Amino acid sequence: MRVTALGPIENLEMIEVDSQPLRPGQVRIEILACGLNYVDSLFIEGKYQVKPPVPYHPGSEVVGRVTEAADDVTTLSVGQRVFAPVGSGGFSSEAVVAAARALPIPDSLTDGQGATFMQSYLTAWFAFTERMEVREGMTMLVLGAGGGIGLAAVDVGVALGMRVIAAASSEDKRRLALDRGAFATIDVLTEDVKVRTRELSGGGVDVVYDPVGGDLAEPSLRALAPGGIFMVIGFVGGIPRLPANFVLLQNRSVVGVDWGYWVGRNPEGNARMIREVLGAIGEGRLNPVEPRIYPMSRAVEAMNDLKNRKVAGKVALVPVWD
Repeated sequence: MRVTALGPIENLEMIEVDSQPLRPGQVRIEILACGLNYVDSLFIEGKYQVKPPVPYHPGSEVVGRVTEAADDVTTLSVGQRVFAPVGSGGFSSEAVVAAARALPIPDSLTDGQGATFMQSYLTAWFAFTERMEVREGMTMLVLGAGGGIGLAAVDVGVALGMRVIAAASSEDKRRLALDRGAFATIDVLTEDVKVRTRELSGGGVDVVYDPVGGDLAEPSLRALAPGGIFMVIGFVGGIPRLPANFVLLQNRSVVGVDWGYWVGRNPEGNARMIREVLGAIGEGRLNPVEPRIYPMSRAVEAMNDLKNRKVAGKVALVPVWD
């Protein structure tokens, strides 16, 4: 799948190309599933902070089976199931990647789970291990808690010892968050987020995890306890204007969390975090949600459903061309 000019996601087209030859140190994988994230549509539309060169082939994280390996590859074997952060080109039937970047995944992960855990779980892991210090028993409000990014934050936060309040717009999304260990939920459509958060937390939360922004950001900031941390993850609901006086009052902090920017400058640290997250998944401490599956030929429909918040949890594409 590719776009030749950044713009409406409907510009995404299917093309057929020759298989790429292997170079030393590479493996060929048959793609079994590719994760679909909200940011994929932003890249295609040219609305992300960094604009990809065109023609652009979307899709950054895949699970596949090794079908061929270069002669010098000793770490992987044909038939092995792997996760690969391909960067781009994941909306495809096969990929050629450096063997060093392809990681065997636990049998406990399905193809869909394996293809959709990285961006959301690594963002949360980075936030809680690199951008702040988690203390056992901290309380956290997670906005957008039924979406992929928020749901991973609930799962990781609980695994690290935090008490999590999950805010989401539908009963299905709130149920998913409860299944991942949240002790309470907030309906953002019918409840006052600031008031309800303070009630549930006993006066204010220690952390707000905000991948939504928009109108929910300010009341969530005001729901922080003294010394609380407001983590800026993304802006699905629009870029907010936060009143600085509510940051100043009670010594609150605002912390930016840009895992993608950090990865480019810390590849070894990121490889370590991937191993830590995969280890926690293998041990059963983390439990990625099973995604909703779409054929790649319906990628535009899948992106629209994701943008319009019709999906609880994650979305994966499989190479089926109906």
